[in-house]
Amino acid sequence: MTDAAPTRARRSDTTRAAILRAARERFAADGYDRATIRAIAADARIDPSMVMRYYGSKEGLFAAAAEFDLRLPELVDMPPDRLGELLVRHFVDRWETDGTMAALLRTAATNPAAAERMRGIFADQLTTAVTRVVPDPVEAPRRAGLVASQMLGVALTRYVLRLPPMVDADPAELVAWVAPTVQRYLRGTPDA
Repeated sequence: MTDAAPTRARRSDTTRAAILRAARERFAADGYDRATIRAIAADARIDPSMVMRYYGSKEGLFAAAAEFDLRLPELVDMPPDRLGELLVRHFVDRWETDGTMAALLRTAATNPAAAERMRGIFADQLTTAVTRVVPDPVEAPRRAGLVASQMLGVALTRYVLRLPPMVDADPAELVAWVAPTVQRYLRGTPDA
């Protein structure tokens, strides 16, 4: 018996890592729309068919390659009555300056792997932050889900669908409109 299977697995892992490294660099340099499977494969020094074999599509590759840290502020240190405002301002600032999340959101609408990646980002990072500041930590996942629904709704309408009233709104105006709702999700009650 030979070590062919472990060797093949190691080679497969190495190839996947090279593809992801090349994809991250290419998506960062060119953006999602301009990055191509051929360019990524060339950067990884492999045949484009290997990218498709491992990731199925450009969308699947992007979902796997997307590393996104929400860089949430430490909410515990903030005044409890300003949490909604601070969180909404943070999200709007991130969306305004980083196109990666918009590309991931656009891809997540039609690609299950990207949708799973988006769920993971918000479940891991946002729920952890929300758990530290809500009155009852047992409610944190639901409250974080409500916050995510607001922020993803704003992102979808402003950065993906580009609805004129949302695109035309000043970021400070968006914060002023959305912050009270997020504040209620974080600290209020359903009947308030």
